[in-house]
Amino acid sequence: MSGRPVIVVAIGDPNGIGPEIAVKAASRTPAGPRLVLVGDVHVLDHYRASSRLRAVAAASLPEPEAGTIDVIAVDALAADGFNPGVCGPASGRATVAYVAAALQARHDIAAAAVIACPHNETAVNAAGIKFAGYPGLVARLSGVSEDDVFLMLIGGGLRAVHVTLHERLTDALARIDAGLVTRAARAAHQALRQFGIPRPRIGLCGINPHAGEDGLFGDDDARITVPAAQSLRAEGIDIEGPKGADVLMAARACDAYVVMYHDQGHVPVKLLAGRDASALTIGEGIAFASVGHGSAPDIAGRGIADPEALIRTIELLAGGRA
Repeated sequence: MSGRPVIVVAIGDPNGIGPEIAVKAASRTPAGPRLVLVGDVHVLDHYRASSRLRAVAAASLPEPEAGTIDVIAVDALAADGFNPGVCGPASGRATVAYVAAALQARHDIAAAAVIACPHNETAVNAAGIKFAGYPGLVARLSGVSEDDVFLMLIGGGLRAVHVTLHERLTDALARIDAGLVTRAARAAHQALRQFGIPRPRIGLCGINPHAGEDGLFGDDDARITVPAAQSLRAEGIDIEGPKGADVLMAARACDAYVVMYHDQGHVPVKLLAGRDASALTIGEGIAFASVGHGSAPDIAGRGIADPEALIRTIELLAGGRA
């Protein structure tokens, strides 16, 4: 491979917009990191043809020739299964196969990181594969406990690290304990240091409004987030809170915010960043990211998908800062 940093890009759900934005990003970032796309060649060819780029086998050349895309071919989706806009079990299985191949390729070609284009959660689960987002899948494929891997959603000047993610809210709340909160904050602290912030300040959001208002809104924070904060401070981690998420995040005084459940972090980031958010999987040294938007089957195959979030994510990982 070349002297440029290499980023492996799994194309996501082949019947969503992932392949299109992957090809567009590869055609628009020639001077940046070297991108290696991972997916079915016949899917990529559909979008490559419109871009006039030629697919070549990854690592076949010291430097990619002008007008080519590096590709690691994965035979995961039959030709008759490629139906843009129709995300189902076949495309769900292919999505997982691409991620598995991309993670393996990271080691085989010494890539700096892996990025996955948008998945379709319903499609993956329809294939009979337990799936609640990329962090859990990456943990399982990497042989790491799912309780040690977390999502950091980045956008609009905020970084939100999620203790729980894609699950029913009552299940998420039942699963949160001081140990899980502590592990999420440690992962945030480690990731921020890797991003070049020597002493990160981490905001810890409460579970209940106003972090429980001294027991007025329940004792969950007294039992869970307060002991977690005390433990983290004893380890030397700079923790603000627990405080109500609204007040804490509005102050913009922390480098990242540990949020308790999906909407507590996704709503403020997506209000500020729109579709341009990046989604990093952090913990256990995993260098993996995705975009903050979905597979958009309603516009798949129409040639109008916007690659900006993917390009931002590529730039973020290539720069080593978030």
